[in-house]
Amino acid sequence: MNEIYFAHLRYPGVQELLDSPRATVLLWPVGSTEPHGPHAPLSTDRIISDGVCRRVAARLDDDPEVRALILPGLDYAVTRYSGAFAGAVHVDEETLQAMLVGVCRSLIGQGFRHILLVNNHFEPEHVQTLHRSIDAIEAEHAVLVGYLDLTRKERAIRLTEEFRRAECHAGRYETSFVLADQPELVDRKTAAALPYVPVNMAQAIASGSKDFLNMGMAQAYCGAPSEATAEEGEESYAVLTEMVIDLVRALVAGTGGRDVSGLYGRV
Repeated sequence: MNEIYFAHLRYPGVQELLDSPRATVLLWPVGSTEPHGPHAPLSTDRIISDGVCRRVAARLDDDPEVRALILPGLDYAVTRYSGAFAGAVHVDEETLQAMLVGVCRSLIGQGFRHILLVNNHFEPEHVQTLHRSIDAIEAEHAVLVGYLDLTRKERAIRLTEEFRRAECHAGRYETSFVLADQPELVDRKTAAALPYVPVNMAQAIASGSKDFLNMGMAQAYCGAPSEATAEEGEESYAVLTEMVIDLVRALVAGTGGRDVSGLYGRV
């Protein structure tokens, strides 16, 4: 398999990408550093995004028309909702947008015109900032940055029941991903003892809740982490990989590649 990490290349190799007739799509894994229950790592969102990007790059390794390389990931996000717990690292919307726009501006300036954000942190203000950043890049450079918005209903219905119920922060859905990719980071004994927490985060947010404690997530999770399995994680990875590959091909073809805003809008 060819090199899949952009930052592992040497500069002549980067120039070869730019000169090649085979299109290069740069995947940017986006996550957060925040509490994911007492059982899962702070890096859960980023682990999921990384795992999707690796699987996409592997699937496209021998594709004659398009390749995917993975950019250094973004580990910091808007994380106000988890702020009552130790380990939540928050950046404001302006800082996040400046980083997103600045990195994309640099890459576009070198000639990379196919960039796709792979995000798995769904705090509303974070998702809104991603969309605003994509809008700003398109307005400045006439370049469309790709984005898979899992808050859209047509995306969510392809994922697990827990995800569709919006009970998925560090629950069965997210913990299964980590078990599939980095199982050593899950405290399985703790996870097995955690009770089911039936908090629909989308409904709680719509009703005005702005932090995990207010939502009833006393240990920074909802759903059922005790039911997580590596097998379910691999199944979910397969679904997300297919979605991203579809966007990659649409981005290169000029027929799409960016989901319009879903549940949280662009405000």
